[in-house]
Amino acid sequence: MNPVSAHLTHARLRGYLLGCYVLFIAYVSLSPFTGWRELGLEFSAVLSAPLWHTYTWFDALVNVLAYLPFGLLLGLIFRTHLGAGMSVVLTVLCGLGLSVTMEYTQMYLPSRTSSNMDMLTNTLGTLLGVTLAVLIAPRDWFALHLTRLRTTLFVEGGLADFGLALVALWIFAQINPSLPMLGNVFISEVLRQPFVPPPPTSFDWLESMAVMLNLLMVGALLRTLLLERRHAVIGLGVLLCLVAFTKFVTAALLLKSWALLLWLNGEAMAGILCGLLLLTAALWLGARGVRSLAWFACVSYLLLTHLVLDASAPSSAMPLYQWRYLHLLNYNGLTQTVELIFPFLMLGYLWRGREEVGDAV
Repeated sequence: MNPVSAHLTHARLRGYLLGCYVLFIAYVSLSPFTGWRELGLEFSAVLSAPLWHTYTWFDALVNVLAYLPFGLLLGLIFRTHLGAGMSVVLTVLCGLGLSVTMEYTQMYLPSRTSSNMDMLTNTLGTLLGVTLAVLIAPRDWFALHLTRLRTTLFVEGGLADFGLALVALWIFAQINPSLPMLGNVFISEVLRQPFVPPPPTSFDWLESMAVMLNLLMVGALLRTLLLERRHAVIGLGVLLCLVAFTKFVTAALLLKSWALLLWLNGEAMAGILCGLLLLTAALWLGARGVRSLAWFACVSYLLLTHLVLDASAPSSAMPLYQWRYLHLLNYNGLTQTVELIFPFLMLGYLWRGREEVGDAV
């Protein structure tokens, strides 16, 4: 890949990821998107309010961390065209503008509260992110090794960049510890007594089928992105290990002790096993066969999850958590939204690439 092509690839992928992340911020900031009305508030009153009024250190930390990826991605995009100083200034201004927009819009939502401290911590998070961007962008390991990794493992083109962004989106949807491994229905537990095991439940083969189809979707996606068949096998294994490890860590941090391994249920394990067997057989399919499998998995997953399985509300999993912060409910809602839109984005990806012969598959 020549330098110009590599530059365009980096720009496209970062742009896709940045667009997704801005949508994430908007969702978390404005959910539940109901009850819009004029509340008679003045934005000047928000700006002049005491900084630590009804605010905690946890809220500050969450807001800083929430805008750090935004600053990192936007800073990397600016850094490819501008100097370090100008990249920092423009990125911080964009982060401040986004935060001000979200806080101003929240004044029309009775369930949300606008805060000048949110704007300050969001801007600080953006500053930390862009600082990291200008530090790593000139490094050889970042500029050269990642480019080499991208060109030696994955197919070229803007459609492949969109596919890689879809993989990142899929990973985000799967790491929620209140969802079963590769599942889409939130875990909900009835009130239980200490040291008393929960009552046995019947095996739900429909949930196993949903897990299997979910795995088929991402497995077929990887096969269309990776140049070699063996890399698809390794990549899928790495992806599953990454999701399992991250789920375990987030469960240890967020869930109650008795709910630590609820995401590793029998339905999930059976669905993953069946999905791996089918993907093993699909390794020998050609490009059109892999895309046909992806079409089948996406459509079947949509029909099963929307028309057959009962969807649970994000709040149904809240008794599992040891924390009671609103951020967790927003996170659950965001995860559910990503789970719902991912198959549609996948179908769009397949439709755009329907004319490709796919020699790399």
